[in-house]
Amino acid sequence: MLQSTHGLVPHAARTLGVSAKAPGPLKSPGPLSIQLWTTRGADPLGVQLDALAAIGYTDVQPFHDQYDDVPALKGELDRCGLTCVSGHFQIDMFTGDARPVIDAAKALDMQLVVAPWLDPEHRPLDAAGWRVVHARLQAIRSVIEDAGLAFAWHNHDFEFQPLPDGSFGIEYLLGDDIDFAADLAWIAMAGQDPAVWLRRYADRIPAIHVKDVAAPGTALDEMGFTDIGTGVMDWNGLWHLADEIGVPLRVAEHDLPADWRRFARTSAQALTRLRIGGR
Repeated sequence: MLQSTHGLVPHAARTLGVSAKAPGPLKSPGPLSIQLWTTRGADPLGVQLDALAAIGYTDVQPFHDQYDDVPALKGELDRCGLTCVSGHFQIDMFTGDARPVIDAAKALDMQLVVAPWLDPEHRPLDAAGWRVVHARLQAIRSVIEDAGLAFAWHNHDFEFQPLPDGSFGIEYLLGDDIDFAADLAWIAMAGQDPAVWLRRYADRIPAIHVKDVAAPGTALDEMGFTDIGTGVMDWNGLWHLADEIGVPLRVAEHDLPADWRRFARTSAQALTRLRIGGR
């Protein structure tokens, strides 16, 4: 199961069930992992996985479009020697019968199931609306945890836009019982300090996305993101904070890289330096 080597153990780690074929206990900072949204569309999945494994990644995080043929995905992962201890699933995939999500997660030996997105028309404008989303996530979490898996919400920037009363949607969405798979760069993009939010939810962060923000006015064709270690975020400090609170899984991502291979190579090198305590 996901577990911390530090004093603060994320809620997901305490409730997480692991199948007999799972890769074993995860200790902070976990495997060298990358979100497959980063590599989408440019090449067949098998080509992507071959390249990522050759670079040195040992784990990937699939996303919603990649579960149409789970046995084929599992076969490609096994062929490349890759695990996927977590995966992203659109919130509508849990509506009605969540069994397909659970079956896919278990077939892929996942430990953590993550919901990552609300379409713009479904984003609340006040606290009451965000509480409704929280109630929906509570219901999903209950079903997922009953199946022996952990569940968390993954943010973008919209949850960190101030509401009229100065509070933030993320506060109501997470409430006091939804785990937080935090994307620190999107928090920064919203004008907030990622370290503040990491500390606030330190006892229930099973995973973070590791990505970097480009200098203002640059990388406009890449949504303002850049390779890890080449931007303006203090990843040395954030990584040490993640160590301190015991975040078990850290996943590299870029939402729109001009060259995903470049990003994967450069970022793997940066992650390796961070993992051994360097800059």
